[in-house]
Formats: sequence, structure tokens, C-alpha cells
Amino acid sequence: MAPHTMITWAVGLCLLVFLASPPPASLAAAARATPPNATAADPTEGFTASIGARYSFDGTVRRLWVLASDKPHARQSHTSPRTEMRMKGYDYSSGVWQFEGYGYVPSGTSGVSVMQVFGGGETATTLMLHVYGGALRYYDRQVVEDGIYDRWFRLNVIHDVEASVLIVFIDGVEKLRVPGRGGDMHYFKFGVYAQNHDSSRMESRWKDVKILRKD
Repeated sequence: MAPHTMITWAVGLCLLVFLASPPPASLAAAARATPPNATAADPTEGFTASIGARYSFDGTVRRLWVLASDKPHARQSHTSPRTEMRMKGYDYSSGVWQFEGYGYVPSGTSGVSVMQVFGGGETATTLMLHVYGGALRYYDRQVVEDGIYDRWFRLNVIHDVEASVLIVFIDGVEKLRVPGRGGDMHYFKFGVYAQNHDSSRMESRWKDVKILRKD
């Protein structure tokens, strides 16, 4: 591939909450201070866990899952259930950009998008990679890679905005080349987003995710 610049990235959980930076040391110290004679209490009492409900991270692998019975990520949304991560802060409208990551889809996961390039002219997305019955597909159309279940695969997606073309590589081999869909703002997302004929539980796992751009 052509020379590129690797970009560090911050992530947010689309379904849940954006990860926050730690507080300044002075505030952290103040938070730890306990007034004399104070009674210990659990500040989480009465709250329901959300950030851990459909997401886990062990320092290397990010696991994202969702149930077909889950509700949309917001009350006003009419979209299907999802748990996705967005490359927050790296939206783009020009140039040549690339997503790279190692993905894993457990057997049984079907009817779900596991990666997308958001932003299009007449559509919400420019590219989506769906999983149906163990095959990775371009939307619900042509097969990009068969036998995707229960193995790590290296995924590279290159988006050349000016040329209006997207190229998908699996394990270093070009598998798909399709035209763009317009739009003036894009970003990458990965995870699970229920589509047609979704399975009762959908999951994908990711590690070593990077955003790259051509100089």
C-alpha cells in the first residue's frame, strides 16, 4: 500500500456513552477525601449498569454484542439495536483514509453489520459490511469473504473520497472495489448493528484497530 500516516484515536460507544478523560489530580484527590464521621455509601445504588451491558475490553480485545430484543440507542431513534464504536474526532470529507483492524465474528451471529463507513449522498452510509450465515457481504449483496466465523481476520477498508472508490482487503488480499455514494462527511464505525433477519444474539470482537491516511 502507499505510504501512510497512522492516527491515534479516541472512541465512543454509540449505544452507550462516550468514554471520558480522567479528572485532574486535584479533583481526584478531593473526590477521595472523606469528611469526618461520614457514613460510607454506595453512589451507584439505584442505577442500572449501561457501559458494561453490551461491551467489554480486556486491554487487547474489544467485545461488542447486542440482542435482537434490545431497544434502539435513543428513545427518538427508529433504528435497530446496535453497539458500535466510532473513531471520534477523525471525521473526514476529503483525501484517502483507511480503516485497519483484526475482527472476529462468533458462529451464530447473522443479519448484522460489523463495520461501516458512515456518510453518503442519498443514503446514510457509503459502505457497510454485513454478516449473513458465516459470509461477510457488501451490504446484503455480494460476498466479500466466505467462512468468516470463529477466526481472526485482518480487515482493511480504503476510502478515496476524490476518486469516489472504496477498496476492501481481507488478510491483505483485495476482495472488493466499489464506487462511493457521495456525501460530504464520513467516519468509520465497527461493532454490531442489527439488520434484516438478525440472529437473537450478535457479536463481533476487534483488536489492533487503527485509522490511517495517505499523505
